[in-house]
Amino acid sequence: MSVVPADVLPGGVLAAEETAGRPAELGPRARLWPSLAAVYRAQLSRARVARIPLLFVATFQSVGIMILMRGVVDGGGEARAVVAGSSVLVVAFVALNLLAQYFGQLRASGGLDHYATLPVPPAAVVLGAAGAYASFTVPGTVVTAVFGCVLFGLPLAHLWVLAAVIPLAGAALAGLGAALGLLAPRPELATLLGQLGMSAALLLGVLPAERMPEAVRLARDLLPSTYGVDAFARTFEAQPGWGLVLGDLAVCGVVGVLSLGVATWAYRRAAVR
Repeated sequence: MSVVPADVLPGGVLAAEETAGRPAELGPRARLWPSLAAVYRAQLSRARVARIPLLFVATFQSVGIMILMRGVVDGGGEARAVVAGSSVLVVAFVALNLLAQYFGQLRASGGLDHYATLPVPPAAVVLGAAGAYASFTVPGTVVTAVFGCVLFGLPLAHLWVLAAVIPLAGAALAGLGAALGLLAPRPELATLLGQLGMSAALLLGVLPAERMPEAVRLARDLLPSTYGVDAFARTFEAQPGWGLVLGDLAVCGVVGVLSLGVATWAYRRAAVR
């Protein structure tokens, strides 16, 4: 029987001793965009069946509000505010209200532990869920805007602005909704905060700003969705002020980045508890 020295064996004792003191090599860290796309697809397929009926409710709610306001608003700037506010209200219902409920229930049920074990950045979880919920608002917002333009006799030429209003206002509202759901200590409180946020978007976004008291106007300026409403409403004018439209959209974008950043911090805070 031949004897082979241990130091020449790849898995021998000496090789094991040499590697014992070195830390194990970890796999490559998951990148943000592939992780974001994976979470987005998973959330989209998961929420498709459950959220589509609620999307119909949001659309029907906004259309009903415009029909009611048609009896007291004839046209002009007030009609533009009603149509724009009702359209963005669909975004607020889904991105703010439903997302606050989702993250509140996810935190209460321990679902955050599942995401915490996945090799994905926290920002990918928040952005993926927010993007999936905001995607459901696109058809309802377009239907509401078209119906409102026909109802109040407004031009349809600049409805393409919704391609910028929906994602920017949706990002701002989705980040706010996710933060409310993650920071609320109980899911019931998260639902309440989401409902209050949607009510604020309804009252401050749909009602014409000219008829509001000065204190209410200041509160309106603090709500991020109102800048999306103002941007969309300006496009119904005979000569739209595109500089003001871009300014309102820029505010929505900045608030969206900030609110999603707060939501990501809230996710990290909730996941480690």
